[in-house]
Amino acid sequence: MTDTARLNTAAARTVSDLVLYARPGCHLCDEAREVVTAILAERLAAGKPAPRLVERDITTDPALERELFTTIPVLELGERRLELAASAARIRRFLDGAS
Repeated sequence: MTDTARLNTAAARTVSDLVLYARPGCHLCDEAREVVTAILAERLAAGKPAPRLVERDITTDPALERELFTTIPVLELGERRLELAASAARIRRFLDGAS
C-alpha cells in the first residue's frame, strides 16, 4: 500500500458517517441520494475524505417522522444537519465544511 493510500484510508476512518434521513416515495429523497452518491464518488476520486453514506427511513421511528417529515431529505454529519438537502451546491458546501 502506498503512503497516499494509507493516508486516504486513515482519513476515511476518521470521518463520521453521513446520514441521509428519507422516506419511501419521496422523490426529493431519491434525487438527494443520487446527488450525494455522485459527490462522494467525486471526493474519493480526488483523494478527499468521503464519509460512508447511511440511510435512515424516518417512517420506522415515529419521533423522527414527526421531527423531520417536512424537512426531508435531511443530511447529518456529526453534529451538523442540512435540511431540504436537494441542491448539489448546498450538499458540496455542507461536505466541504466538514473537511
